[in-house]
Amino acid sequence: QVQLVESGGGSVQAGGSLRLSCAASGHTYCMGWFRQAPGQEREGVAVIYRASGSTYYADSVKGRFTISQDNAKNSVYLLMNSLKPEDTAMYYCAVDSRGRALGWEREQKYNYWGQGTQVTVSS
Repeated sequence: QVQLVESGGGSVQAGGSLRLSCAASGHTYCMGWFRQAPGQEREGVAVIYRASGSTYYADSVKGRFTISQDNAKNSVYLLMNSLKPEDTAMYYCAVDSRGRALGWEREQKYNYWGQGTQVTVSS
């Protein structure tokens, strides 16, 4: 069983920055961030593979968002710079503890989810 604790959401003006944190208990093969805006499907934002440190990003956030990890704290972070109003969404931390062979952006890959943290970007 893996438990996740998210923090760091909030409201910011366009061009601003926020950092999301996700602390996990238990084994994690990879950890990702997803987001869901009202009326839209949940989409993958970024992922980090814990052992290799490899990272992948959605095209919409490349160059603006950075995912990183702190192995000692079993935590991952999402630094979001140059935020845009279209980044407004509920952000969810997700864990794959089994190493499922699915694309990182597939929700089915992940078997644990955080409660979500709201990010609101105003223009």
